[in-house]
Amino acid sequence: MNSATVPIPVEDVQGDGRWMSQHNRFITEGREREPEVLFVGDSLIQRLAQTNVWESMFEPLHCLNFGIGGDQTQNILWRLMNGELDTLEAKVVVVLAGTNNYSNTAEEVTDGIMEIVNVIQNKQNSTQIIVMGLPPRGEKPNKLREKNAEINFNLSQKIENMPNVSFLNVEASMFVRENGLISHTDMYDYLHLTNAGYQKLCEPLLEEIQNLLQVFMKVENTSMTISTTASDVDEEDS
Repeated sequence: MNSATVPIPVEDVQGDGRWMSQHNRFITEGREREPEVLFVGDSLIQRLAQTNVWESMFEPLHCLNFGIGGDQTQNILWRLMNGELDTLEAKVVVVLAGTNNYSNTAEEVTDGIMEIVNVIQNKQNSTQIIVMGLPPRGEKPNKLREKNAEINFNLSQKIENMPNVSFLNVEASMFVRENGLISHTDMYDYLHLTNAGYQKLCEPLLEEIQNLLQVFMKVENTSMTISTTASDVDEEDS
């Protein structure tokens, strides 16, 4: 059995219930704030909300951040299947997950991410989904960096022809220098991003989100025009 695709909550080993408290807060926030864009994932998503990049790029777009540090694909699956998608209707959902699935193969992690996509599609059937590629990690070349690159290749193949799903992969060369090293100015611990790192990751993401929201606006405007025209015709006929 592939553990990356089996929904499971995080065990409360510290005993303070923080993970479940965050999950419950997300459900409440979804109901109260009615976001147009939802971010789902692990610490790479969670920490984005604490940056200037989030404040300047994403807050104006009515975004919510459902990221929890340390989450693996199976933990995110559990959250999405247990209420986090039930109190909102997002136009765009951004997914970044999988770098914490250390014990799973690249193929298993790919399947876990695709299962997240399936759950979102089932619960939010008109939503556009952006699956982000996993950034490289580690100061020097290493097996986890290679694994993330393999996951990204797998995702690009599986998502290529899927309706309402796009794969956005920021090239590793944005973070990995010619000598194969990642700078602490982009990733302060060689995994989590600095403001400069998030800027590189999020500029193409913002463009993709804005393009999708414009599509929604055009569809909504077209719908309104058709509705008004039909009403006018009815009045003339009567």
